[in-house]
Amino acid sequence: MELSKNFSLQELTKSQTAIRLGIDNTPNKAQIINLKNLCKNILQKVRDRFEKPVVINSGFRCIALCEAIGSSSKSQHATGSAADIEVINLDNKVLGEWIKNNLVFDQLILEFYKESEGPRSGWVHVSYSASDPRGESLLAYRDEKNKTRYIPWS
Repeated sequence: MELSKNFSLQELTKSQTAIRLGIDNTPNKAQIINLKNLCKNILQKVRDRFEKPVVINSGFRCIALCEAIGSSSKSQHATGSAADIEVINLDNKVLGEWIKNNLVFDQLILEFYKESEGPRSGWVHVSYSASDPRGESLLAYRDEKNKTRYIPWS
């Protein structure tokens, strides 16, 4: 099933962990609608702007898959509203800044990016909500105890 011109349901639901653990990562109708909205309003616009493939590191994750990887069952990945992405040969910070400055989104997180590690450092988490998008921008990093922390990204 095509979700937009350049994105398929298969690529937004594929998970090596789900395959390895035998978890059925098939979204329901409401989750598919959310995935279509995410593709139409965020992912396809990124693809069109940069004219390069968008790599989906993590898209839809059913609750069982979220729990299997240590994520929250309340994650926007579980509703089909979020994806962790990168663009081939594009600095992840540049990607995040473009989304932040040009698109309507619910949440944008530049995760674990370190300039000293170069443009492939980290990844971009982005979510879309059709109703009342927050436009929240954050930076994620690990503290000295290896706990994930978030700070505003202005």
